[in-house]
Amino acid sequence: MSLTADICDVHKEKVLLADPLFQSFGQKTSFSGPIHTVRVLEDNVLVKKALESIPEGSVLVVDGGGSTRCALMGDNLAAIAEERNLAGVIIHGCIRDSVEINEMQVGVRALGTNPFKSIKKGEGESAVSLRFANVEWKPGAWVYADADGILLSDEELQL
Repeated sequence: MSLTADICDVHKEKVLLADPLFQSFGQKTSFSGPIHTVRVLEDNVLVKKALESIPEGSVLVVDGGGSTRCALMGDNLAAIAEERNLAGVIIHGCIRDSVEINEMQVGVRALGTNPFKSIKKGEGESAVSLRFANVEWKPGAWVYADADGILLSDEELQL
């Protein structure tokens, strides 16, 4: 079963497709849930705070400005997502420790990898609408991700 293909068959008029910019990491190749957002630039303090505080089953969407100069998440932050049973993480930026993350029960989408750590100033914004991959990522909207793509909907969709 393809989650996104089935959703498109039933709810085509209710979804938007994100541009296919992302690589998949982690053991969870398919995930969905309500969106929680963070906007940062090469600083992952707010990413960690969000991973520690958003509700179980949520998807954290991080707009890192598309920067590939450092990683916004590594295995330590992925372990928080795994322990807290978050649905997934989508990062408009990079991750590191990809070999370790690929062994974890997490679903992560990111532009790629970079071994450099981010800075730790705590700058950025949380719970704001984001725009990247040719779609708007709104807090409280739903995201559906699998091998075929990433869909966004203003509401939870039933199959």
